[in-house]
Amino acid sequence: MNIHQQLLLVDEKDTFFGQYADRLSCHTGKGLHHRAFVVVVFNDKKEILLQKRKHVLWDKFWDVTAISHVLHLSNHDETYEEAAHRSLHHEMGIPKITLKNIGGFNYFAEYKNNYCENEYCAVLVGTWEGEIKVNRDIVYEYTWMPVEKFYTDVKQNEKKYTPWAVLTAKFLIKNRKNN
Repeated sequence: MNIHQQLLLVDEKDTFFGQYADRLSCHTGKGLHHRAFVVVVFNDKKEILLQKRKHVLWDKFWDVTAISHVLHLSNHDETYEEAAHRSLHHEMGIPKITLKNIGGFNYFAEYKNNYCENEYCAVLVGTWEGEIKVNRDIVYEYTWMPVEKFYTDVKQNEKKYTPWAVLTAKFLIKNRKNN
């Protein structure tokens, strides 16, 4: 975890008020509500690309394709699309693809050792048929899973998924017409 990264603080409607906080402050105690996102990649076989996380928080949990935060950089604040492309390439080796932001959700989740997630999480979706080149420093393994099987597995085995992966599945089910 790069504790010095600056994250964008937002309200429950994802409104940014020009305030930033370091990543550690956003993820300890009750945290600070900040902007995050998930990228969900599908293929033409109606499968979803999942990864098993290698991370301080929720290590060895299954997750959606790519996950991160929108960052405050030295010269600008990233857009969701910039941040999503950064993460897709860094985590899964996927180059720029067309992504659609289909909305988001708020959540809070506690983790051991006083860590937490306190986020507005945007959901971006896209398709990819090419090669996957995972970054073994941050991903243990990946799999393509039929979408309906993913939804069923999340319901039956919620504890093997990150909290936001569970919420993403529920969000995708609720918003099927948008993805």
